[in-house]
Amino acid sequence: MDTIASLFSFITTPVSWVIVQFHKVYGELFGPDTGWAWGLSIVSLVVLIRICLIPLFVKQIKATRAMQTLQPEMKKIQERYKNDRQRQSEEMMKLYKETGTNPLSSCLPILAQSPFFFALYHVLNSIASNDTIGVINTRLLDSAQKAHIFGAPLAAKFTDSASKVEALGATLTDVRVITAIMIVLMSASQFFTQRQLMTKNVDTTVKTPFMQQQKMLMYIFPIMFAVFGINFPVGVLVYWLTTNVWTMGQQMYVIHNNPTPGSKAQAAYLERLYKRVTHHGKTRGRGERAIVKAIVAKGRDRNEFERKFINGLNKAGLAAQADGTVVKSEATATAPAQAADGEATTAGAAAVKRQQPKRQTKAQRQGGAKAAGEPETKTSLSKSDQPQDTPSAGGKKGGQKPGAGTRSKAQSGQRKGPQRPKSPSKK
Repeated sequence: MDTIASLFSFITTPVSWVIVQFHKVYGELFGPDTGWAWGLSIVSLVVLIRICLIPLFVKQIKATRAMQTLQPEMKKIQERYKNDRQRQSEEMMKLYKETGTNPLSSCLPILAQSPFFFALYHVLNSIASNDTIGVINTRLLDSAQKAHIFGAPLAAKFTDSASKVEALGATLTDVRVITAIMIVLMSASQFFTQRQLMTKNVDTTVKTPFMQQQKMLMYIFPIMFAVFGINFPVGVLVYWLTTNVWTMGQQMYVIHNNPTPGSKAQAAYLERLYKRVTHHGKTRGRGERAIVKAIVAKGRDRNEFERKFINGLNKAGLAAQADGTVVKSEATATAPAQAADGEATTAGAAAVKRQQPKRQTKAQRQGGAKAAGEPETKTSLSKSDQPQDTPSAGGKKGGQKPGAGTRSKAQSGQRKGPQRPKSPSKK
């Protein structure tokens, strides 16, 4: 561990300088040799580092969500080229390039603060070894060695021997109890942070190996902190516990105000947003407009919670616009007029319905026709008694075509056209 920490020795001077500056401020309030002055200096160092890392944290959130979105495509590539690892890697890199996604972006905050962590470890280890480092001179070294946090020296470890702990002015029991409590709190905060991410801020509609990996990390990280924590000085445990609590609070804020689409957190957020929008009749703030704008832009690709939100606005007489604003829909504007004319319209319709005459029967209609003097329609299906015209010798009569008089016979099975007269039968 000392070898790894020595690699980051170039940053120990800035880290020690920041701690000393905070120590001057807190030393005026609590005393220069107290654990509060040195402990709060470490906490302030964490806060300062995490504030500087907020842009990287935003990139981490975007990268994590992009990776969740790409999981179905990645799974297809793995199944398609499961026997060709090289081609599988090439297709993965091509997918990352096309979508502008970097898998390492989700690890940026941890990688960025690693130098500060190892530098702080190196500073506290030098204090325990009674060595000056960075801007910490002999006077500050004596002050730091006298500082105790709840009875445990700042530079003491869980694995230190009794003689070493006594040299720092404490007992082995106090050191191990305090370090054990801090290790448990550190592991618990890490577990709760990861569990909060898995149970509330993960798209439940997509089942991918990425979710299984995150679920494994939820149990692996706390165990790692517990194992390595027994070798950390109390000051480093303060640093790591503070950064875990900061991460947990920062993540709670993000989940509450900008949840992952399709997650349970998004369902709760859209329900709260629906109540606010329907109460005020508009979206308030840039964040709400950005959320509504993203939902409107999805169109038919909206998930279940987003469709429910849009339908709820429509039922409330509101319409979400493409710029993220919410206005009253046109249907609501005409509703009062329709409501005012509702009774008259209903009464008029009823009157018209009552004025319609009843449907007459066939006998009534025929009786009405006779009474009006209309000629009675002949409905008999019997053939006419008038004799049919016979074809003349010239083949025409009255402008009729030859064979026109024989159509009725042709329909009964005889051949069409003029027929030859039958010869008289011989008796």
